[in-house]
Amino acid sequence: MQRKVYVPGVALLAALTAGCTGGSGTDSSTTDAKAGESNTSVAAPGKYRTLREPCGAVDRGLLRDLLPGATTLPEEQQKKAYDGAPAVTYDTDRRVGCRWKVDSPGATHHLRVDFERVVSYDSEVSDDDRAKEVYAKQEVAADLPTPSQSPDEPDEGDDPQNGDGAGGDDESASPDSSASPDAAASKPPGDADPTASAPGGDASGADGGTDSGAGGGAGTQTPPEGLEPRILADLGDTAFLDDALVRSGSTSQRRTVSVVFRTSNVVVTVQYSEQPALTADLPDSKELQEKTQAVARRLAEQFND
Repeated sequence: MQRKVYVPGVALLAALTAGCTGGSGTDSSTTDAKAGESNTSVAAPGKYRTLREPCGAVDRGLLRDLLPGATTLPEEQQKKAYDGAPAVTYDTDRRVGCRWKVDSPGATHHLRVDFERVVSYDSEVSDDDRAKEVYAKQEVAADLPTPSQSPDEPDEGDDPQNGDGAGGDDESASPDSSASPDAAASKPPGDADPTASAPGGDASGADGGTDSGAGGGAGTQTPPEGLEPRILADLGDTAFLDDALVRSGSTSQRRTVSVVFRTSNVVVTVQYSEQPALTADLPDSKELQEKTQAVARRLAEQFND
């Protein structure tokens, strides 16, 4: 009788134990499955996890061309000029920069490069998508002019029957009115170091006197065709160029060309400016734009290496 009572008790205990173990395994599998599903929804990280050292990113050959006054300096000062000055940042994994400035009897030249590695802390937004937002804000702030309308196209709102626009004054309309140089104004303060101003900054100088436009050479303040602030092709994933002439009082004027481009989750800014010693001299847009783009393209190549 004791044997018959004992055996079912052991069997019942074993059955209860197996039931508990089976239930626990099911819950664990469900939890692991949910965890796996959660991990697959995390947005992809950006291509770049670190940033290049900015002061060494611009080679000496380019710097000689960009800072012509440095060749006249004593050897020790020349080395210091080419070495540049690192920008002060609080997180060098996220943002770094460098600037150069050289004075010469003919003009003062400034160069600044800035690298920003964008990281998204939203699991549903990738680093690249967040970088697109950062770049887009800078492009909007630059206020690039709208491309000129084709002369063959009627202005929006014109009546094709009588040629009258919404304003009713056909003779005062101009197909190039949307490309006014003033629409491209995006200028750093006239008396400020351009290294402290990003594209699209305050367009007013300290004295309130500014002139805008991409000027094509001495005596020219209107942007020649092809040199207006614009979107650039074949540079990074997307890029734009801004060109601003700033007059500071009645004694000086400085032209600053900015190129901003994005490559994956990094946004790169290059600013190059020239301020002639003589008031009558006007920095040449074409030359400054070519030199600024040369730096930007060299940096884009380095990021792709």
